[in-house]
Amino acid sequence: MALALGIGAAGGALFNLFHLPLAWLIGAMLFTTAAAMAGVRLHVPKPLRGVMVMILGIMLGSGFTPAILGRLGEWTVSLSGLAAYLVVATVLGVLYLRRTARLDPATSYFTATPGGLNEMVMVGTRMGGDTRTMALAHALRVMLVVIVIPFAFQALGLYDPAKRGTLGPALSALDPVDVALLALCALGYPVARLLRIPAAQIVGPMLLSAAIHLAGLTEGRPPGLLVAAAQVVIGAALGCRFLGLKISRVGRDGLTALGLTGLMLLVTTAAAWAVDAATGLGIAALILAFAPGGLAEMTLVALALNIDVALVATHHMVRIILIVTLAPAAYLAWRKWAAVAERR
Repeated sequence: MALALGIGAAGGALFNLFHLPLAWLIGAMLFTTAAAMAGVRLHVPKPLRGVMVMILGIMLGSGFTPAILGRLGEWTVSLSGLAAYLVVATVLGVLYLRRTARLDPATSYFTATPGGLNEMVMVGTRMGGDTRTMALAHALRVMLVVIVIPFAFQALGLYDPAKRGTLGPALSALDPVDVALLALCALGYPVARLLRIPAAQIVGPMLLSAAIHLAGLTEGRPPGLLVAAAQVVIGAALGCRFLGLKISRVGRDGLTALGLTGLMLLVTTAAAWAVDAATGLGIAALILAFAPGGLAEMTLVALALNIDVALVATHHMVRIILIVTLAPAAYLAWRKWAAVAERR
């Protein structure tokens, strides 16, 4: 664990030194990935990642200011567009994986569905999919999206490193009352888990933090040092997923994941452009809101690029809820329809 966090922190510090986008997350992720594939034994405990994800959730909830309440109506069209985007992206992804990678139906479907890695792998395994292929494809997709979007935004002029916001206030700048209220938000996790809310570790604290900030009880945010540490831990945890994988396996599946990610990003950009034309919410914010990355990772990108965090976080929460609740039923309906079509 110490080695994983040390390598991750070194990578984050180097990227931060050169003012690269999402420095602490991407630097930690790339350095630990390289070390893991080189055979270095690395490990980030799930409880530690869970704590950091909760801190991130509290940070994201602080973006829900009272002014957000007047904007909720503006998101109706974009959330409807998100639902349509999920259907199109999944269908095109399944067609791509079935015809190019020759994957079986279960593996292709739960690999193409832009949901959370853990949820899609668990459900896909129960449906008969290949666990290793699905896990590797989702991990590679999230990694590619996290790397590509910030640098693409910088190249296209949608992100100026000189104008990036701070990760959070200094630890000494926080009022004790704010510290107590923010710490209280951690209780959102056990409540969300009890209610079986998807991605409970980040969604629960985020919802409780959002409620406290929307009520005007505090304007406090977690200190920047903790937010940077959360990025290092999450990035290192992503990198550790590649431990023990052979380069040949990663290379072969990596090409498939690269094609799938490219396809999804094209659909993401088209959907964001269409919704922006209808709503004017901003192409950059909508790309992050629709992007096929993880909730934690995409909202971290929004935070680092100083782009509408509340909009991005809300859309990714809705995405996860839609996929977790509807994707398994949609798969069973597809296979039933396919079986009837074959008999005919």
